[in-house]
Amino acid sequence: MYSKTLSFLRRVLASSGRDAAAAVMGRSSAQGYCTTLKSGPGGAARTRVVDLRSDVVAKPGPAMRKAMAEAEVEYDLMGEDSTATELEELAADMFQMEAALFVPTGTMANLIAVMAHCRERDDEMIVGDLSHMHVFTQGGSAQLASVHATTATTLPDGTFDLEQLESKIHHRYPNPHHSRSRLICVENTHNIRGGRVLPLTFLQEVRALADKYGLSVHMDGARVMNAAVAQGVPPSTIVQHAHTVSLCLSKGLGAPVGAILAGPRDFIFRAARCRQALGGEMLKTGMLAAAGKLSLLQMEILEEDHRNAKTFAQALGDCDPPLFAVDTAAVETNIVCFSLREPSLSPFEFCARMGQVGAGEVAALGQGIQVHMFHYFRNIIRAVWHLGISSEDTQLAIQKMQFVASQYLRDKLRSQ
Repeated sequence: MYSKTLSFLRRVLASSGRDAAAAVMGRSSAQGYCTTLKSGPGGAARTRVVDLRSDVVAKPGPAMRKAMAEAEVEYDLMGEDSTATELEELAADMFQMEAALFVPTGTMANLIAVMAHCRERDDEMIVGDLSHMHVFTQGGSAQLASVHATTATTLPDGTFDLEQLESKIHHRYPNPHHSRSRLICVENTHNIRGGRVLPLTFLQEVRALADKYGLSVHMDGARVMNAAVAQGVPPSTIVQHAHTVSLCLSKGLGAPVGAILAGPRDFIFRAARCRQALGGEMLKTGMLAAAGKLSLLQMEILEEDHRNAKTFAQALGDCDPPLFAVDTAAVETNIVCFSLREPSLSPFEFCARMGQVGAGEVAALGQGIQVHMFHYFRNIIRAVWHLGISSEDTQLAIQKMQFVASQYLRDKLRSQ
């Protein structure tokens, strides 16, 4: 059943070409789902909205909505939901892992991974100090799984210093004064570091270190498909260096909800029990799983997001006046992180200016443009490309950025 479904979907999508693939994912060559028009006086379209806050704002396209509407809805608790089973088998096949599990969110997938790897109360995991699991999950591993975390310094490219990583491993267990090192977590691509792709050599070295000391490696692969596209390799080439991996289906892949956790069969058995304990068993998931299946088959569409992000980053670097600090070489996938060179312009004020139609903007640009992004971490502003943002939308965002920069300089000169 699974192989027939997979072959059918691939034949349909291959015969339909790029335009059909875009329709499945929700992107329109003329206008993305997240680019809306607001009417001005007399009904004339006067304002365009480009939403770069996150790739989670992407919406399913017509083909995905149709697949959801027509999906079989069965009782997953008894293993009867064929669509969910097909999704899990498809994901396991793509990762070349024994089994996979469909869960509601990426955060839950990572928490379940910690719970299934670290089963004793004195177990400890090692994470990056700027990892999503450490910074943005409310300390869930400690709060809900009773697992202590120690941190390694996250380098600018998202990696760790391997000597420091090794120093974080406790070697004196079962000395009663020390916890037991069980798990190393890596994040690929790395969110706070601007969507950086972890080098395959680094992942190989982390795995060798883990094997040396009997630890497991879990990859927070919320955007691992972006990493695969950027490196031009199958996802399995990346995740072969981890024991387990999570994948978020509702980011760049465009599904409305859901995540995958993959690994050895016995691990997934324990993970399913943890999912139930956390309230993540959704019972009738066919409609959601149908969207997930389509999203997994369209990872190549992420290439356009990467190109658009690099185009915007280059425009930031070329902006006159030179208002922005951005490392264009570090923009490897769909995330652009940048800061402001001008101390008198805060990230909050810049984002506010980008998100509203300024005085004289319609006259200068021919229309109003609202670009939504936000102050992300420390002094960093983050913009994220997704299937709802086309190359045309990217040019609109560039026009708005240039307008805001010029208006800010004008206001500053007038105030002096």
